[in-house]
Amino acid sequence: MFSDIGALELVTLVVLAVLIFGPDKLPKVIQDVSRFIRKVREFSDSAKQDIRSELGPEFKDFEFEDLNPKTFLRKQLAENEDLKELKELRSSFDLKKEMNEVADAVHGRESTPASAPAAVNGSSPDLLKKQDKPDNAERPPYDSDAT
Repeated sequence: MFSDIGALELVTLVVLAVLIFGPDKLPKVIQDVSRFIRKVREFSDSAKQDIRSELGPEFKDFEFEDLNPKTFLRKQLAENEDLKELKELRSSFDLKKEMNEVADAVHGRESTPASAPAAVNGSSPDLLKKQDKPDNAERPPYDSDAT
């Protein structure tokens, strides 16, 4: 809970607590706060138990931590039997190669992609070729909604 508080911050909090509550009332305040935290934890645990009992036996292994999207995905992928296919797909995708091809296309350099998509009936433009610059007299279209 307090893993991100450093020593200097902790000392500052203690000094502020002593200044605000005074050394004679500080132990009573600490007891009250700890009692409040204990009650909140008990309330939360009882609420979790009530929810688990209401969900029924089909959700016996339900954990509230699974509601976190990262934990849920990790659990689903670990239980998935198609991990071999996922690993093959991951190994077949070469991010560095893809980035180099995109950079070549942006800078207008010729690249030799291993699997370039073929144009259907010659109607789709080749996106990897450098586009001709429009004449200075020809203005590009202006879209007022896009700006």
